[in-house]
Amino acid sequence: MSENPESQFTVLTACNRDCGDSCSIVATVADNRITKLAGDPNHPVTKGFLCHRTSRFLERQYSPERLTTPLVRIGDHFQPASWDEVLCRISQTMLTIREESGPAAIMHYRCGGSMGMMKLVTDYFFEKFGPVTIKTGDVCTGAGDAAQQADFGRIDSHDLFDLKNSRTIILWGKNPYVSQVHLLPVLREARKNGTRLILIDPVHHQTAQLCDQYVQPRPGGDIAVVMAMVRSLLDGGSNGIDETADTYCDHIEEFCTQARSRSVQQWADLADVTVGEIQLLSASYASGPSAIISGWGMQRRASGAATIRAIDALAAITGNLGVAGGGVSYCFARRGAFDLSFIKGEAVAPRLIPEPLFGPGILAASDPPIRMVWVTAANPVVMLPESHTVQQALRTRELTVVVDSFMTDTALCADIVLPTTTMLEDDDILGAYGHHWLAEMRPVVAAPVDVKTDYEIIQNLAPLVGLQEEFSDDVETWKRRLLRSVEDRGASLDDIRAGSVRNPRAPGVMFADRRFATSSGRVNLVQTLNPSPPSTTLERPLLLMALATAAVQGSQWLPGSQDDYLAATVHPDAASDYADNDVAEIESECGSLTVRLRFDEQQRRDVVLVPKGGWLNKGRCANTLIKAQTTDAGNCAVYFDTPVRLRKRQI
Repeated sequence: MSENPESQFTVLTACNRDCGDSCSIVATVADNRITKLAGDPNHPVTKGFLCHRTSRFLERQYSPERLTTPLVRIGDHFQPASWDEVLCRISQTMLTIREESGPAAIMHYRCGGSMGMMKLVTDYFFEKFGPVTIKTGDVCTGAGDAAQQADFGRIDSHDLFDLKNSRTIILWGKNPYVSQVHLLPVLREARKNGTRLILIDPVHHQTAQLCDQYVQPRPGGDIAVVMAMVRSLLDGGSNGIDETADTYCDHIEEFCTQARSRSVQQWADLADVTVGEIQLLSASYASGPSAIISGWGMQRRASGAATIRAIDALAAITGNLGVAGGGVSYCFARRGAFDLSFIKGEAVAPRLIPEPLFGPGILAASDPPIRMVWVTAANPVVMLPESHTVQQALRTRELTVVVDSFMTDTALCADIVLPTTTMLEDDDILGAYGHHWLAEMRPVVAAPVDVKTDYEIIQNLAPLVGLQEEFSDDVETWKRRLLRSVEDRGASLDDIRAGSVRNPRAPGVMFADRRFATSSGRVNLVQTLNPSPPSTTLERPLLLMALATAAVQGSQWLPGSQDDYLAATVHPDAASDYADNDVAEIESECGSLTVRLRFDEQQRRDVVLVPKGGWLNKGRCANTLIKAQTTDAGNCAVYFDTPVRLRKRQI
């Protein structure tokens, strides 16, 4: 760093990674190098601090393993190539495939590696070229999205700071220490002011220490917990049940009949909790207004949509919808401020492949087969089920193009790898799925000379495939176009540049008039539920859960962090033939994985916990053990229903 302080300056930008906080970042630059990242002290949510992952992002920004030139596969190796060379090859292949087989023979796959709105312009490029095959559903939120769409007709949440109006807040399967650290100050302030905090989660984690009550049901026992609460409230007469619920809810009788089909004791037994826990939980929740913050793990089971629908119904019949301090906050509408009318998406796509079935879907596709795949903002080999199947699918296409900053497991399957910018070099605009504030990403430093943004890549490719006119606008023009539906409501690009701006289209309280966006205008309560938790067997008595970690975002591990065996956390009683720190194997019906055991007596005896996002090429990828299947609605991945066993390592 230069000793001259005048050579230093700061740039205000934002984090585009797959996290609900979308933090506002103050980046310090000296001599054309970023030297420090800090949270924006003036942002109402970021409030001057960053998560551990983003605080360490400069290690990734300046990693020697970063890609800085296009690469082309030659046999089993990659060699550098020019942009002219790779774009010429890509364009010729795309045009040939479209002429011979139609655009459905090309698949474009994008996921959450960047949450910027400009990434949707890449979607638009492939739609205009084809439209081509795309994914349907969402491995992150699909089942919950489908649930709340069915129940309420709209997916959004109360204002983040409305939690200060709650008497009780239930964190249902939510670990904000990992998934949303900027929720923590709000929760602490609420608790300081007398709000009761409750955690419901089969996994014991740090959030339990923040809460007044912790309920640890069996994995997938959440529906049984809901029904036990409802039965307990019904048995108590009108106490806790909103007497006017029938004026804004459909199917109340059907839902309550399900709750009455078992006693509180029977429901509690099914959930593996005590009646006393249910009674305390029910009493706290009934003394509303009460808010539920739903984590995403619950909906990553076969009955994922039904689980969220049961929780929605609980909130509805207890009068905790449409009131300050209430609601079921599953996900904020991060795209709600943006005009995306130019994209038609699934409505025009010639073929849709459910995202969890990405690998098997590509291999099975016919009439026409998928001949080319373009992957951006994603690492599907690591992050999707049946990693080896995904790997096979990508390796066997005529052309696989991967856009990334690092040689990921997915990039290793590519024929062409295109280097792209990091979030500190990108130019974009963001919403958030953990609050309602909007942000602009500004390039803090210039990218390396041969590195391009996703938009620059398709902008350079567009003239070669006859789309120059559609993609000739600069990023500034696109940003203003994306914001045109709110520009006259205090959320123009100039407004965002002047300071923190909340989405003006987002309500402070959802459904305050008790009118819902369903066909009847009322809550569509779930009518049938299968409350049975996922089953294990004597041969495979544990359920595998690959969880997010505070150490890393998705699969973006730092160099050297993947060199040891994958850590697998279990209760000592679940591994009685082993000692803490032993090396063992986890085996499912799909395969096995070598792990290093970590004992934790606070975990349930029927789970084994591993970090998600481990690299396949390092033998740490949990998704090699998980079968590709979809949830009951929403085409979400069934990540947490996989029975496994521990066995001695095979040498």
